[in-house]
Amino acid sequence: MHKVQAKGILSSKNGMNVYRGCTHGCIYCDARSDCYNFGHAFEDIEVKENAPELLEKALRSKRRRCMIGTGAMCDPYLHAERELRITRRCLEIIHKYKFGVTVLTKSDLIMRDIDLLEKINRETKAAVQMTLTTADEELCRIVEPNVCTTARRLEVLLEMKKRDIPTVIWFTPQLPYINDTVENVRSIVEMGAKADVRGIITFGMGLTLRSGDREHYYAQLDRHFPGLKERYIREFGDRYEIPCPNGRELWEAFIVECERHGIEWQQERIFAYLNEFPEPEQLTLEI
Repeated sequence: MHKVQAKGILSSKNGMNVYRGCTHGCIYCDARSDCYNFGHAFEDIEVKENAPELLEKALRSKRRRCMIGTGAMCDPYLHAERELRITRRCLEIIHKYKFGVTVLTKSDLIMRDIDLLEKINRETKAAVQMTLTTADEELCRIVEPNVCTTARRLEVLLEMKKRDIPTVIWFTPQLPYINDTVENVRSIVEMGAKADVRGIITFGMGLTLRSGDREHYYAQLDRHFPGLKERYIREFGDRYEIPCPNGRELWEAFIVECERHGIEWQQERIFAYLNEFPEPEQLTLEI
């Protein structure tokens, strides 16, 4: 872990990442890709220690309140957050200035801040997005080894439901010949229904591999799934998009299960909901 003084914290679309790199150890992580120009080891977390100050300055100067997103490129609840509490400080600032927030994570450390998320949601809007890739607990420990398993993430979603905090599942990626089964699709959607999620996001059925990410993923395949790397190379070569061979069957099952449970699955509608900031109610005079 090393600390830096960042020059800015909010993107043009009001997203923020207070860390760079990750310690969750997911075997498929796209953020490892060379295109992101890491100048340090991926597990050597870069901490933007002035993120709260930058965020407060940015929110003070905004003319209109909006949703602030975090977690798109780096999970805001890395192991370092337990001690550093930078994400929590940023949530406190979002609450102070009456903005909304949407958080994407795999970690149950978010439960530490459920009180704050509840306050934000009561006054404006807070939405929690949780990544679930497999209902198989043993498989989860292999593909996402350093973070809580799917069963615990479902418990988090259920706790959010109790507090009336809206939730969304990210069901991605699907790894060919690993978690790409209709049974897994049905199990994840069932979990979403149990937690009463607003929607489930998936980007087709497959994963993406780029230089940097591909080498790490293949090394993990050799370690945990002997012979599978060679099959990937034969079938997919150096392609960026790696579709599941049974992708159509998976996609059809996904839509059927979502519609059966009344769960939104269309990306544009889910993202529109996540980005929508609630306008304050207009007071009317009764005559």
